Amino acid sequence: MLNKLKVSAPGRICLFGEHQDYLNLPVISCAISLRIAIEGIRRDDLFITLNLPDIRKQQSFLIEKKLPYVEERDYLRGVVNVLQRKGFTFSSGFDCDVRGNIPINAGTSSSSALIVTWVKFLTQMSDQSSELSPEQIAKFAYQSEVLEFSEPGGMMDHYSSAIGGIIFLDFFPRMNFEKLSANLRSFVLGDSGEPKNTKYVLAQVKNQVINIANLLVDKYPGFSLQTATVEKIKKYSSDLTDKQLELLEGTIRNHQITRKAKNILKKEPLDHRKIGKLLNEHQRILRDILRISTPKIDKMIDVALEAGAYGAKINGSGGGGCMFAYAPENPEKVVEEIEAVGGKGYIVSVGKGVNSDSSESL
Repeated sequence: MLNKLKVSAPGRICLFGEHQDYLNLPVISCAISLRIAIEGIRRDDLFITLNLPDIRKQQSFLIEKKLPYVEERDYLRGVVNVLQRKGFTFSSGFDCDVRGNIPINAGTSSSSALIVTWVKFLTQMSDQSSELSPEQIAKFAYQSEVLEFSEPGGMMDHYSSAIGGIIFLDFFPRMNFEKLSANLRSFVLGDSGEPKNTKYVLAQVKNQVINIANLLVDKYPGFSLQTATVEKIKKYSSDLTDKQLELLEGTIRNHQITRKAKNILKKEPLDHRKIGKLLNEHQRILRDILRISTPKIDKMIDVALEAGAYGAKINGSGGGGCMFAYAPENPEKVVEEIEAVGGKGYIVSVGKGVNSDSSESL
């Protein structure tokens, strides 16, 4: 039985398919080289203590059969509850330090990376000492964050953080993923510093599109977001308001962009300029139709492109948080320009998935 364990997992950027996974439409995500780590040792009692200096917080609780939740998004307790329902047991508690360099509440999946890390830590330190596959870790993390707390998000964040690299995730007719080995170069992540309400933004966009889809399915039983095309939706103009029709078209165009991007990412040699062009096309839809961008993020994107980035877009649910630029050339210049307009820049690369470093077995 392990006495001490350190686990880390990456944040992620959504290359293509923003606001698509919860609609069962595909996404292309990319783990990044910013990570969160949990380092912990076994205790002699059933208490779990977590020191979280990055957010100046501590948590401490006793492992019980069903832990009560004491805050709205009590993810760390949630993981313990989910794992216990799945048959994991704990004959001791843990003292843990949680540290990371992923921007928090900024669209880079810091919370999902934390949960993926916590799932791997707990399952390896459990009485069962289980080494789960990345896919199983992702599933447990999704259950702990989204299903346990009735959140509106999808599975992309958990799979990206657990598996790492670049992945194409599809959800129809069933969940599957494909690792893409494209040789993407440097990105610049830009944190606007604007706080965002992920839950609110996700619910707003998600509910609007789902209501449109349900309305059309009721009247046209063969309608499906997975097979709809821009050319075919004109026949629904009498059934939808102009705003609904625009939102439906934007959703379908984003789906088509994601499919195009997958094809480009699978070709050798990789056409880096085409990837940048599709990122810009995706951003225009997110900004002008889904309306999830902000003036400050728009400015950060503009200066990144002027500094030589091939493409750029907002990252995550939107309404604040981060953008990123694909900057294979002179990423330092892109950082400089982003910071000149008030952002915080990070040069990042494609990151590895969740991993652990164990020692001092008992």
